[in-house]
Amino acid sequence: MRPAEVRTAFEALADELTPVHTPIGDAWILASDEARFLAQPGPPALARLLPSGDAYFLLWGADRTLLVQEAKRRAALWTTRVWPGALLVGGEIVGVWRRSAADVSIETWRRLSSKERDAVEAEAVSLPLPGLNDPIAVRWDR
Repeated sequence: MRPAEVRTAFEALADELTPVHTPIGDAWILASDEARFLAQPGPPALARLLPSGDAYFLLWGADRTLLVQEAKRRAALWTTRVWPGALLVGGEIVGVWRRSAADVSIETWRRLSSKERDAVEAEAVSLPLPGLNDPIAVRWDR
């Protein structure tokens, strides 16, 4: 959208927005979503492999620091080429993953417990990938 279009859209939503403060500055949310933001979250899944471009981490600029504080890690997730998938463990991004046919490679940014690794592997082998002739094989880069 062009800046003028953004301004028009924002002004059209003005009565439906409420200001919020985030760790990276002031922002706006839909007022109808406020209760969900304030509600206690349920327990996060132990592990999730989010695909490249998943809406959870489809962020730009300073907003990316909300999910990944370290610049080096942000560069690994939001590359200048095709983005890898994001590895979530306990609701936090702790690495990236890529797939080529039935091979899934996982790069972690911290040491995972054996329980966490088992959960990541279970998530990987459960990926709905039709047309594979071989079982999914997980390769750990760390």
